[in-house]
Amino acid sequence: MSAAIHPTAIVDRGAELGRDVEIGPFAIVGPGVTLADGCRIGARATLERNVRLASGVRVGTGSVVGGDPQDLKYRNEESWVEVGKDTVIREFTTINRGTAASGVTRVGTGCFIMSYVHLAHDCHIGDGVIVANGTQLAGHVTVHDRASLSGLVAVHQFVTIGSYAFLGGCSRVNQDIPPYVKAVGNPIELYGLNTIGLQRAGFPPETIGALKRLYRLFFNSDLNVSQATDRARVELPPLPEVEQFLEFLSRSQRGVPV
Repeated sequence: MSAAIHPTAIVDRGAELGRDVEIGPFAIVGPGVTLADGCRIGARATLERNVRLASGVRVGTGSVVGGDPQDLKYRNEESWVEVGKDTVIREFTTINRGTAASGVTRVGTGCFIMSYVHLAHDCHIGDGVIVANGTQLAGHVTVHDRASLSGLVAVHQFVTIGSYAFLGGCSRVNQDIPPYVKAVGNPIELYGLNTIGLQRAGFPPETIGALKRLYRLFFNSDLNVSQATDRARVELPPLPEVEQFLEFLSRSQRGVPV
């Protein structure tokens, strides 16, 4: 099936459209845009320029994807937005292109980006991430796979949020959030392991148990980070999830809440 383009839509001649693409009323598809098979672009949505959408991506009414980065250092260098397969972007979301720092703002596969979300320049969002209504991510934020951000969360630039982390609503996130934990508040605080999320994701009980012990070593003891790391490597099984947690803490640039 060829693309179904509403007669009021504007599609740049240089845009590339796959099969079974739908473009709604008054939508704008600008230069350098690629829509893979099965993409759906809602009414009055704008794909400004240099946007690559993988197959099955849906962009909601009034969203603006591929706008210029809101960065005073931006000098019109070529940059992109890339969105992975089957991701849903709901109404009135804005996703800006990258800058020379990374060249791309990237959203992974199977993500759910709800209404009125803002993803600033050079954000890198993993697979299966959920970002709820009104959440705002500043530039250079990294969100790892399967993390969940509740509504009205504000994330400071250069923050990293770990895999399977859960952030409660209206939180101000100015530090890195380790994988597998719950965090909420202003200022942000940790509130234990994201046990329900891990159970729903099918993590085995022995893995969840090891992560609980790991959490207690770092955040419910008098040990410093170095001491907790040494104890963890001796006392806990060498599970991939344990290693990921330890590596995250060792690489954190903004520190983590305590």
